[in-house]
Amino acid sequence: MKPMNFKVIKSEILFRGKVFDLKVDEIEYDSGNKGIREVAVHNGGAVVVPVKDDGKIILVKQFRYPFQDFLLELPAGKLEPEEDPQECATRELTEETGYSSDSISKLGKIYTTPGFCTEVLHIYLAENLKSGNHNREEGEYGMEVYEFTLEEINEKIMSGEIVDAKTISGIHFYKLRKGLN
Repeated sequence: MKPMNFKVIKSEILFRGKVFDLKVDEIEYDSGNKGIREVAVHNGGAVVVPVKDDGKIILVKQFRYPFQDFLLELPAGKLEPEEDPQECATRELTEETGYSSDSISKLGKIYTTPGFCTEVLHIYLAENLKSGNHNREEGEYGMEVYEFTLEEINEKIMSGEIVDAKTISGIHFYKLRKGLN
């Protein structure tokens, strides 16, 4: 790996938000040229690929404010400061779908937008699902739960009905884990 060709001259948090903070760094390259780097500082989150005993995968449909649209997604949520990602995954599974699991294993992690954001999403597989009651937050009240076969999900990804990156990544991790195409 090549060493960095710049140094940070100044770094400050310009905004502290509920979801992320905005940090702005002034940098100077070895050449003497200066630059600015804006970084959304995010705690990260956890994503769950919930697979029922019959092989169907649970997705949720929820309204996403930035796009003013409803998206089909894997259950997921934001990490609280210092929270273990697997605990977050377990919580979000029940909160959003009503299912719980005693068999949750890590599939991998993704950097969602490494060009400007520190968000890391930890992706988990949940099997041996047990149904129960969901415990949604206020902004999740209109959320709907769906069950799809892997083939149906593949079709929805290819047709553009599923466009959420964490969902596409989670499904890919699941297929790799299970040796599926």
